[in-house]
Amino acid sequence: MTTESLMSTYGRLPVCFTHGEGIYLYDEDGKRYVDALAGIGVNALGHAHPAVTQAICEQAGKMIHTSNLYRIENQERLGQLLCDTVEMERVFFSNSGAEANEAAIKIARLYGHNKGIKKPGIIVVEGSFHGRTMATLSATGNRKIQAGFEPLVAGFVRAPYSDIEALRHIANNNSDVVAILVEPILGEGGVVTPDAGYLKAVRELCDQQQWLMMLDEVQTGNGRTGTYFAYQGCGILPDVVTTAKGLANGVPIGACLARGIAAETLQPGNHGSTYGGNPLACAAALAVVETIKSEHLDKNAAAMGALIRDNMGENLKDCSAIKDIRGQGLMIGIELDRECGELVGNGLHAGLLINVTAGNTVRILPPLIISEQQATELATELSNLILNFIGDN
Repeated sequence: MTTESLMSTYGRLPVCFTHGEGIYLYDEDGKRYVDALAGIGVNALGHAHPAVTQAICEQAGKMIHTSNLYRIENQERLGQLLCDTVEMERVFFSNSGAEANEAAIKIARLYGHNKGIKKPGIIVVEGSFHGRTMATLSATGNRKIQAGFEPLVAGFVRAPYSDIEALRHIANNNSDVVAILVEPILGEGGVVTPDAGYLKAVRELCDQQQWLMMLDEVQTGNGRTGTYFAYQGCGILPDVVTTAKGLANGVPIGACLARGIAAETLQPGNHGSTYGGNPLACAAALAVVETIKSEHLDKNAAAMGALIRDNMGENLKDCSAIKDIRGQGLMIGIELDRECGELVGNGLHAGLLINVTAGNTVRILPPLIISEQQATELATELSNLILNFIGDN
């Protein structure tokens, strides 16, 4: 087989996986790999998890799709489970994180128009990533993502990340702002965590200004950072929160959850999705959410993430090329003092699947089911991979 029939949108690595089990993947030659990336944070329960497999098989044997012209029992069950878990009131289901963010953007704009604001603005931050649709790439704080796709969608006001004073300055000088959209932790931006108290201060400012506080938890959500959503560890409630990735362990689904006036803004005809919230995707997501909750995998993410960071800190303490080891739960970044993209290929050769983001930061997003022994071994293997790279450069 070749990739000649596919558009050249990906710089694919020279490997094809045939199957997986737990935190491991296997290629066509039977070689085993530690999947420390989990499909870019998607495979929260690892590979071939029995609960997800059973849910998909049972639902596929009944029906896969009916459309949102009719009630969908699995969608209603999943919506209630998510809202109860994260203190939201209503949810719109889509097929991806970008689509979930599109829904949030539309909520903010309609909210603004309902207040009589002709050109409502949404604050977004530098270094953010919200998707690759036209609105979400326009909202993204990375010029590289936007280049070549101008004209961008208007209506976004840009600010530095983790800078509450910059937000207050905007509040004093722009009366058209109606919302802020921000990631609790910058994922594609290099696993950057904000200053302590930043999100609380954003919440307070939004209350003062009657802005919607919208959190993009596409990557940080679904147990990855140690609570079901990252904001739950900050003692706040946003007005809108979006998620996707780990929600259904690889079956495409996204969700835009809201409370208060944001939950009431969209009305019939304002928004929709042909496939969003279909019975199959919701069955898979129900299995994932119920497993995360019943097995306390958010707590496991917190413990195993701390173990990995501590072990890597000890292993790399004498390496001057390491600028920082940071993250929350099983969302971890190791920042080097140099570009390190070739570590991805080196890791593949060594049987370790990782990612490099922001040019100089190794990002790992292991499955939430990782055990203490596996976490320790991962920290050792990744430390050795980085040390060998530093020694060769």
